[in-house]
Amino acid sequence: MRGDYWLFIAILILIVSLALHQVPLALVSMLFLLTGGISRLWNRYCLHRVEYRRSLSQSAVFFGEEIIFEIELTNRKPLPLPWLQIDDELPEHVTLLKGKAEDTIEGRVLLSNIFPINMYHRVKRRFPMRCSRRGSFVFGPTRIRSGDLFGFFRRERIYEKLDYLMVYPRLVSLDSLGIPSRQFFGDIRLKRHIFQDPVLTAGVRDYVSGDSLKRIHWKTTARLGRLQTKVFEPTTTVDISLFLDVRTLKAPLWGSSFQLQELGIIAAAAIARHALEGGFRVGLYVNQITRFSRGMVRVPHSQHPDQLVRILEALAQLHQVETIPIARFIRQEAGTLPWGSTVMVISAHPADELLATLLELKRVGRSVALVKVGGDEPLEAGGSLTVYHISDSVAWDVVQQIGLSEE
Repeated sequence: MRGDYWLFIAILILIVSLALHQVPLALVSMLFLLTGGISRLWNRYCLHRVEYRRSLSQSAVFFGEEIIFEIELTNRKPLPLPWLQIDDELPEHVTLLKGKAEDTIEGRVLLSNIFPINMYHRVKRRFPMRCSRRGSFVFGPTRIRSGDLFGFFRRERIYEKLDYLMVYPRLVSLDSLGIPSRQFFGDIRLKRHIFQDPVLTAGVRDYVSGDSLKRIHWKTTARLGRLQTKVFEPTTTVDISLFLDVRTLKAPLWGSSFQLQELGIIAAAAIARHALEGGFRVGLYVNQITRFSRGMVRVPHSQHPDQLVRILEALAQLHQVETIPIARFIRQEAGTLPWGSTVMVISAHPADELLATLLELKRVGRSVALVKVGGDEPLEAGGSLTVYHISDSVAWDVVQQIGLSEE
């Protein structure tokens, strides 16, 4: 629009100069018209055959690691560009180590670069970044702007392609957490061969008093004329059902403690890795809805080599909002958990309802353990629950060793 005003003024001056027979003024107006025409033509083709590429050196990293953010501009035409402005939209929790970004909307910053680019020329710029928060982050979109040499006209284009970065939570070994690993999983290993898998039927035997009616083999009973009970194969597979409670303030208070939540997530990642390395199948359950679907956070039990990555991805994307109380969530999931699985719960504020739920699971034959994050108050579990405690005296982002003691 600014260029249109210049052209309008130049044409008006030309008409007046011709009417007044002012040759110098006419020449000046013609120079303006020529300049305006060149500027308009320049503006029309300034972004023609301009290619933009954005890339990240890695698509998945751990908290605190550094990556390289690279932009590349290529001008594939015989028209130099006196200026080209690139505005990249970035997540605010990725810290620039070179350059400066400006705040825009909440959670986003804008990285602007202005430079000239010659005809048939390519420009690359690299920006080291530190990943200072776990999560799934989006890079883009990007706005590209240019125009003529005189600044009469401007043209812009939006590069819609997005790039994604997954930042996993801090991963600390279980020994660094202060958990004596043999002791922590010792009770489970002692029971590895006593579980019976209801899917694997070894045969039948005569019914004895006390056998559950659910184990009656009705077809064989009808054929033989006397009650027969199924005999199941013992299983050597032990599953760890890891439940993480995202509530970090005592009910009915709302809000969250970032310190306690991050410590809980670090503990969950450490326990999951150690259990998988020990040959256990591990599943993760979190009492909140995932960001991109309506389902709760669930990572099914598995020993697959990629299981730790799946668990870390789920932990990376957790937010601070509780969907349902952890005790209710455990009761909902209890019937779907693998036979003989051990239930481990990580919680900053184990409520009475949670303790009662764990005691009930223990009464029906489940192995249970509770990991309490922060706080110095002893738990009155009302039973023989195995309870561990993680101190919150050291900040989560600098902690190297978290002392864990059994209550």
